[in-house]
Amino acid sequence: MHALLPLVLVALPSVQLEGFQHVKQKPDFCGEADVEMALRRLGRDIDQDDVFNASGLDPLKGRGIWADDLKKVLTTLGFEPGQTWYRVNPAKSGSEMDAQFAELHKDLSKGIPSIVCMHYDAQPKTTEHFRLITGYDARTDEVVYMEPAEDDGANRRMKRADFLALWPFKPAKDKWTVIRLRLEEKSKPELQKFTKPTPAEVVQHVMELKETMPSGFTMVWEKPFLVIGNESPEKVRSRAKDVVGWTRDLLLKDYFPKAPETMEDVWVFKDAATYEKYSRELFQTEPDTPYGFYLSSRKSMVMNIRPGYGTLTHELVHPFMHANWPEGPAWFNEGLGSLFEFPGERDGHFIGQLNWRLPGVQTAIREKTVPKISALVKTTEDQFYDDDSGVHYAMARYLCYWLQEKGLLIKFVKRAQELKGEDKTGLKALTEVLGGDPDTFQKEWEKFTLALKRRSS
Repeated sequence: MHALLPLVLVALPSVQLEGFQHVKQKPDFCGEADVEMALRRLGRDIDQDDVFNASGLDPLKGRGIWADDLKKVLTTLGFEPGQTWYRVNPAKSGSEMDAQFAELHKDLSKGIPSIVCMHYDAQPKTTEHFRLITGYDARTDEVVYMEPAEDDGANRRMKRADFLALWPFKPAKDKWTVIRLRLEEKSKPELQKFTKPTPAEVVQHVMELKETMPSGFTMVWEKPFLVIGNESPEKVRSRAKDVVGWTRDLLLKDYFPKAPETMEDVWVFKDAATYEKYSRELFQTEPDTPYGFYLSSRKSMVMNIRPGYGTLTHELVHPFMHANWPEGPAWFNEGLGSLFEFPGERDGHFIGQLNWRLPGVQTAIREKTVPKISALVKTTEDQFYDDDSGVHYAMARYLCYWLQEKGLLIKFVKRAQELKGEDKTGLKALTEVLGGDPDTFQKEWEKFTLALKRRSS
């Protein structure tokens, strides 16, 4: 075995690059923050989220970019990062590490900073960490760098001997690796624009979730929904694509012009036992329904999938309503949601089918307790939800179903959103698409609804 040679600290002149503004990294975004600091010095308005987005890294990996990702994204951003990985012979560590530092110093003298990947500190279980090197002070023999991990990380200093000790990675006794990425700008390409929620937002959310998520869960991204389930990975992926993605695509096709820009979690539990267990443990909530619920404070849909996915497709409507018509009436929000709690597809369009709410509205019609169409449409949010009988929900659903079967639902939904600035109830749009006062169609709607035959769902 060769004894390690001492580092040979060759005298070098001082050099300091100016114009850097410190940026505090987001979790695991040390490399991304380093690149942002370098880019802002060059007058480029690109932040650490943009850097992650440009990397193309799958956000479900739940981490920031590593050296290979960083080299790729620097090239995308118009830099020449250089070789990046350098081998060092441990038997000649003194001279070879000194030579590596001399090359870094040479670039600094040319106005080119570097990002190095190094050990965070000298602790036994220290982490790997990216730092932006901006200068060297010959008087004190210190490396000057930007520390992205701390609030006051601008122009930090570290003795060169300490820096050279933390810089190399030592995967084997006879093999060391030094990682350095040069920030020599060659061009200024335009970056791809990402709609919200962006990959950077997703990965930060995934990292946060992983801190408390139990084992045995699979995550699937169906923008803007993060589907999280404890069934088999294949089944979770199927739920995400065939239910969540399918619902999203058909809602966008006919009913809503834009998707939600906020991230929504869809927790799909395989049975009642795990649904109840994790509702308490993860959300500190005691379910009041065996099917599922929406937790607005967490932007989370929490579902027991065993009875079917009707509650899920119902709840998926609400984020679209909030994104497109946040002041929309409760009758329509719940009517459309309830319509799709037994969903289907007809000629490429999303439809609702007959379900368990039918007997309730038929009974109300026969007993003459069902409200007028205009009265339902004019209900306030409190009035709509204060109905404990369930008639408001059922009538809203079968009013939407009637419009659907008349071929008017898509037209009504689009027109109601166009008129939302002047009519928050939807009554004006309903009057337009029906061609008259909705109450004049009350008997037609009641006759149609009474003739429907209940089907299981």
